[in-house]
Amino acid sequence: MDFQKYIDGFYSTACVISVEKKDKGYGDIRIVAGNSKFIEMAEHPVFATDPGSHDNKFVPGSLYDRYLPKTPDFEDKCFHSATEKKTIHTYIHISAVDLWFNLSFIPVDCDEGGLCYCVYTSEQAGIKDINIAAESTVSTADDVLKTCIKLRGTSEFRKTMNEVIGDIRELCGSEVCSVLLVNQENGTSSLLAQSRAENSTLKSLNQYSEMYDIAMSWLDTIGERDSIIIKNEKDMEYVRQVNPVWHKTLVDSNVKSIVIFPMRHRGKLLGFIWTTNINVDNVQKIKETLELTTFFITSEIASYLMVKQLERVSYTDLLTGIKNRNSMNDMVDSIVAGEASVKAPYGVIFADLNGLKRVNDEDGHSAGDLLLKKAGLVLQEVFIEDNVYRAGGDEFMVIVAGSRESFENKLQTLREKASDPDNVCFSFGYCYNDSGMDIRDAMRFADEEMYKDKEKYYFEHPERKYR
Repeated sequence: MDFQKYIDGFYSTACVISVEKKDKGYGDIRIVAGNSKFIEMAEHPVFATDPGSHDNKFVPGSLYDRYLPKTPDFEDKCFHSATEKKTIHTYIHISAVDLWFNLSFIPVDCDEGGLCYCVYTSEQAGIKDINIAAESTVSTADDVLKTCIKLRGTSEFRKTMNEVIGDIRELCGSEVCSVLLVNQENGTSSLLAQSRAENSTLKSLNQYSEMYDIAMSWLDTIGERDSIIIKNEKDMEYVRQVNPVWHKTLVDSNVKSIVIFPMRHRGKLLGFIWTTNINVDNVQKIKETLELTTFFITSEIASYLMVKQLERVSYTDLLTGIKNRNSMNDMVDSIVAGEASVKAPYGVIFADLNGLKRVNDEDGHSAGDLLLKKAGLVLQEVFIEDNVYRAGGDEFMVIVAGSRESFENKLQTLREKASDPDNVCFSFGYCYNDSGMDIRDAMRFADEEMYKDKEKYYFEHPERKYR
């Protein structure tokens, strides 16, 4: 068959691919011929990660990864199209340039000498042209939509997200399904939701202290594709070659198969969703299910993160990093209403930072701000598990849950750390509430005691009162 003449008849960027069929899987995958658009792309790769890795001259019969990204998913589609004579259609999103591409794998009826053939075509697609139903059955789309719609308007986002991920795990028939959030600004990751089968023996994510680094390494493994699909030993060997650190954790965790999708919102990476130890016979449906899930939940997660960020800003004192007066008032209101997790017995402390006005007047407000930051750090160090608030100006309040003995021990530690008139020095008053009194009465008593302690301080240090 004249493959060159055949492929020249394709308008889209296209090439003929040969797949070496073996008793167990496949061998080499090569590009037999390409039309002019494919050759132009191959010789001048727009998204090449290493332009110097070859001489850029198209040579028919070359291994496919000389001109196209090497991924198990691409090889799998070539194999099934060429050997099983299936037409496969999909979309990929290259996030680096925010472009969608329409891909097709079309079988060619020309098997010879253990080689099977398919045509691979690629063309850029506008977002309005992307039809979700083209990549999934109507039933899959309906199932995913039914569970993801639970997130819309929920007041318990994390709880509902766990329910959704549980539904997705069942749709995928997998052992574990997880959603991991990443923060590239501070290099951290956190598990947002996870569902595990009752008999799951896979290790929990919290057993891997380097989880952020592992997750970020997936981006290089994904490359220009939209996902990672590992379904057999051949795919595992590919991972071992390109990402040996991650491969070690997969083997250590007894992972046999996995499908991973990154979650991006307006170009920003929010995290990853993946499902582990799947039924590999249903890998295409599982990919569709996870891809649609990613499509539906990413914007909901972005909204959730934005709300959490706004809450942090509105309830955090920007100078010291501790909770502010808004947060303090909300906590007091919730305790009064019986809705807070803090229950009696608890102690209330009011602490006033001595000498702030003198530092501001003599050394400037930058020095005063630094003193406030030091004061906040001292309080957080002493009351590490408690609620510390900056009530305003030079005043702080602490709500301390626990026994009277623990409360008094912390008070003693505070005296030892914050009694230096030339550094951080607090006047404070306190009230330990083990009788069920109204927290507002406890606060009032602690505030009065704090002012008595402040009078004592200025009596002992009169030279500091008006400077």
